[in-house]
Amino acid sequence: MEASVLLEKEAVENLIPQKFPFVMVDRMFSYSETALVSGLKIQDSNIFLEENIFLEAGLIEHMAQSVALHTGYQFFLKNETAPTGYIGSIKDIQIKKLPKINDVIQSNVTILQEFAGVTLVDIVTFLNDEEIASGQMKTVLAK
Repeated sequence: MEASVLLEKEAVENLIPQKFPFVMVDRMFSYSETALVSGLKIQDSNIFLEENIFLEAGLIEHMAQSVALHTGYQFFLKNETAPTGYIGSIKDIQIKKLPKINDVIQSNVTILQEFAGVTLVDIVTFLNDEEIASGQMKTVLAK
């Protein structure tokens, strides 16, 4: 799944509330009002690495931050500051495989519903062309 990068690490970090060492997205491949494709190269400094394996918690956080990136970019396009968001719920998470150090994972976020600061999304994460994780998340913007 090689794709051209729309935004690199520094720009991405300016669009999400998380800061080093808790940043789990470092590139954006595509954006639309209803979808986003994000990525992460798993570095040796990642806090979710154990014995060179990226842990389940890291994958889930990557998925959540991918949603935050969609929201952050949406506000950026309107020249507005994005509010902080929170995970409201996580549903049907399936993790089929854990990536390793230096792997680049890619997540496809599909916005299912957005209303009053609550966003429901489907997320599928890939390593190369192999689906390694999927699920649904609901996020809530702080007022």
